[in-house]
Amino acid sequence: MKALAGVIRSFREHSSLYVILTAAVLLELVSGIQYFYTRGLLEDELESHAESELTTKAILIKGTLNAAENALSDHVWDALRNLEKPDSLFHVAERLTIAHPLFVSSAVAMRADYYPDRGRWFEPWAGWNGDTLRTEQIGGADHDYLSMTFYTSVVESDSARWSPPYQDEKGGHGLITTYALPLHDVSGEVLGVLGADMSLNWLGDTLNNRRKYNSSFILLLTEDGHLIAGPDEKKVSRDRVNAIVDLINDSTKAHWRSDSGRSDVKPFRDILDGREGFAFYAFMKGRPYWQLALVSYDEEVYGKLNRMSLNILLLSLAGLLLLGYILYRSARNLRRLHAASVEKERINGELRIAQSIQMEMLPTHDQLVADRHDIDVTGTLEPAKEVGGDLYDYFVRDEKLFFCIGDVSGKGVPSALVMAVIHAFFRSSTSHDANPSRIMKKLNEAACEGNGSNMFVTFFVGVLDLPTGRLRYCNGGHDHPFVINGTEVRELQATANLPLGLFNDFDYQMQEEQLTPGAALFLYTDGLTEARNPQRELFGEKRLLQALERMATPELTAPQLLENMSRCVSAFVGEAEQSDDLTMLAIRYTPKSGHTLLHETITLKNEVAEVDRLGAFVKSLTTRLGMDKSLASNLRLAIEEAVVNVIDYAYPTETAGKVTVEADVQEDESDVSGNQHLCIRIIDNGVAFDPTEATQADTTLSAEDRPIGGLGIFLMRELMDSINYERVDGKNVLTLIHKLKNTQPRPLSPEREEI
Repeated sequence: MKALAGVIRSFREHSSLYVILTAAVLLELVSGIQYFYTRGLLEDELESHAESELTTKAILIKGTLNAAENALSDHVWDALRNLEKPDSLFHVAERLTIAHPLFVSSAVAMRADYYPDRGRWFEPWAGWNGDTLRTEQIGGADHDYLSMTFYTSVVESDSARWSPPYQDEKGGHGLITTYALPLHDVSGEVLGVLGADMSLNWLGDTLNNRRKYNSSFILLLTEDGHLIAGPDEKKVSRDRVNAIVDLINDSTKAHWRSDSGRSDVKPFRDILDGREGFAFYAFMKGRPYWQLALVSYDEEVYGKLNRMSLNILLLSLAGLLLLGYILYRSARNLRRLHAASVEKERINGELRIAQSIQMEMLPTHDQLVADRHDIDVTGTLEPAKEVGGDLYDYFVRDEKLFFCIGDVSGKGVPSALVMAVIHAFFRSSTSHDANPSRIMKKLNEAACEGNGSNMFVTFFVGVLDLPTGRLRYCNGGHDHPFVINGTEVRELQATANLPLGLFNDFDYQMQEEQLTPGAALFLYTDGLTEARNPQRELFGEKRLLQALERMATPELTAPQLLENMSRCVSAFVGEAEQSDDLTMLAIRYTPKSGHTLLHETITLKNEVAEVDRLGAFVKSLTTRLGMDKSLASNLRLAIEEAVVNVIDYAYPTETAGKVTVEADVQEDESDVSGNQHLCIRIIDNGVAFDPTEATQADTTLSAEDRPIGGLGIFLMRELMDSINYERVDGKNVLTLIHKLKNTQPRPLSPEREEI
C-alpha cells in the first residue's frame, strides 16, 4: 500500500511534467501525421496539375497542327484546278506558303513524267528567304523527291503524313516538320503529293511560357524519343534535359505501346545537383504520336510544407518552457492546424473537381423531366476538334425554369476556361435572383473582371414561370431564339444588348413573352448557321427556319426536335469537317390540366385580426383532407405567417386592402400513381413583395424572441414540395404546392365553396 501511495504522490508531484511530455509527444505525433497527410495531398494535386498542364499543351500543339492540316487541305482544290497549267502550280505553292504563318515553304511534287515536256521530275516550290517569297523547280537528279520519305510514305499509304522533325540546314529555318497529302484524279489515282514545311521554333517558348513552379519545365519528344523542343538553355542546361530524355526513353522502352494516349510518372534524382523530382509524361493522341513531359522538383513542390513543419516544431519546443503557455499554445496551434487541414482538403477537392467541370457541368434531359409534366427541355453540344467554348444550362427552382445558352469568342483552352467561369457564375447568380437583366449584369461584371485578353461571350438568359407560362429573358448579343407555336415559327424579338465582357457598367434590358401551352423555344449558337458543306456554303438562317417549319408540330418532343435538327445539319454538311462548336437547346412548355377534387376560397382584410378567420379556414381544409394533427398545425402556421407577411409588407400603413387565399386539391391526369396535389394561392393587389426573398427565421430563438412573420418562409420550404412567386396583372401571387397521398376529400357544400 505504501508503494502504491508513493506512486500516486509522485504522479501528483510531477503531473505537470507528465502533461508537458504527453502534450509534446502528441503534438509531435500530430505534426508528423499532418506533414505526411499534407504531402500526400500535394502529390495528388501535383499529379492532377501535371495531367491538366500536359493536356492543355497537347491541345495547343494539336490545334496548331490541325490548323496547318486544314490549311493544306483547303488548297488541294487549288492544286487540282491548276494541273493543266504546270506553271500555275508555282502560284499554288506561293498561296499555300502564305496560308499559314508557320509555313516556311511549300511544294507540289508530281509523279514521274506527269508532264513529259518537263522531264521526269517536276516539283514547283515556294519558300521564304527573309521577307521575300521566291519560287523554283527543285525536282531533279540532285533532288530526287520520288525516292524521298515524305513522297513515298504518302503515295504508298495513300494518306496524309507528318514527317519526323528535322533541322532545315539549307533554308536556315531551324527545326521544321513536313506535312504532306496525296493528290488524286477523278478515278482516285495518285497524281502527286502536296506538302508544306512548318517551323517548330515556336514550341520551346510556348511550352514553357507559364509554369506553376519556377524550376519546372516541359519537354516535347518525337515518337521514338528524340527531343523536339524544351526550355531555353540559359535556364535549363542541355545535360539536364538530355538526362530527363534518357530517363523517359528507358521507361517507355520497357513497355512500348501500339496506341497513343498512355501516360506515366517517373521519380528521378538530378545528375548535376542530386535534387529529387518527378517527370510526368504522356503520348499525344493521334498522329503525330509525339510525347510531352512535365518535370518538377521536390524542393519547390514541398518547400513551403517543409518550412511550415519546421516552424511548428520550433514553436512546440519553445512552448514547453511554461506549462500554462504550452497548454494554451498547443490547443490554439492544434485548432489552427486542423482548420488549415480542412481548408487545404477543401481547396484540393475543388481543384480536382475543376478538372472535370467542362465535361460534367452540362445538364441532362433525365435530370429535369423525370418528375415534371409541365416542361420538356433538353440540349446538345457537339464540340469541334478544338476545346469547346459553347455552353448551355437549365434547372428548375421555385417553379421557374432557368435556362441559358452562350458562345465564347475565340477558340481553344482560353474559351473553355471562360466558358466554365461563366457557367459557374450563372448557377451562382440564379440561386437567389430570378430577374434576367440583373443576372446578366452580374455575369457581365464577372466577365469584365481581369479580362486582359478582351474575350467576350454572346449570352441568352431566360426565366420561364411554369404555372403561368410567363417568359422573361435578356439577350446579350446572341442569335435570336425561335418560338414554335403549333405550325407557326417566328423569331423571338430580343433587344440587341452587348455581349458579356465588354463594358462592366452596361445596363441590360429585360423583355417578356407569354408562352401558350404546347409552345416551344429553340435556341442555338452560330455553329449551326455557320456549318459548311463541302462546297463551303453556309447552312444559314434561311435553311434553319425552313427546317423548323417542317418540324412545327405539337407532338414533337424536345429531344426529337434536336435529333431532327441534327439530322438536317448532318445531311447538309455531309463529309465536310466541323469547323465550330454546335450547341442547341429546345424547350417545350407542356402544362397539364388536372382534375379539381376540391376548391375553397377565403378573402381577408389586411388586418392581423383576420388571422383567426384564416385559421378556421385552414383547419376546415386540413380536416377534410384527413391530415394528421402535426402536419395540419404546421401547414396552418406556415399559411398564417405568409399572410401576415403580406399584411405587414404589401400594403402601406393605414392602407386598406384584401388578401385572397385559394385552396385546390387536384389530381394530375398524367400521374399514373393517382397522387394528388394541394395548391395554396395567396393573392393580393398591394405593392410588389416577394416573400421568398425575405430573410428566413432563426429557428434557434424562442417563440417569444422570434419576430412575427419570420417563420413562414422557413415552414413553406420545409413543408411544401415547391413554392413560387409571380407578379401577375399588378397582383402578388404566391403559390404553395404540397403532394398528398391518394385521398378523396368530402364533397363541398354550396355554402362552403367561398368563405
